[in-house]
Amino acid sequence: MIKLFKKFRESEYGAVTVDWVVLTAAVVALAGAAYTAIGNNTKTLSDAVATEIGTTVPTIAGAGGGS
Repeated sequence: MIKLFKKFRESEYGAVTVDWVVLTAAVVALAGAAYTAIGNNTKTLSDAVATEIGTTVPTIAGAGGGS
């Protein structure tokens, strides 16, 4: 039994798989963080643009000189 455990411990067949799993998890975590940051900032920017348009459009609409 000890010989089997030593052989398992010295084997490196699964090491590459573990590396790829860790690397993939890190990439997914970074993508999620970037998605959250971009999403939050986009929401803030769109709210600011909507507020600015809401305060500017009535002023521009009344300056047309129409009937």
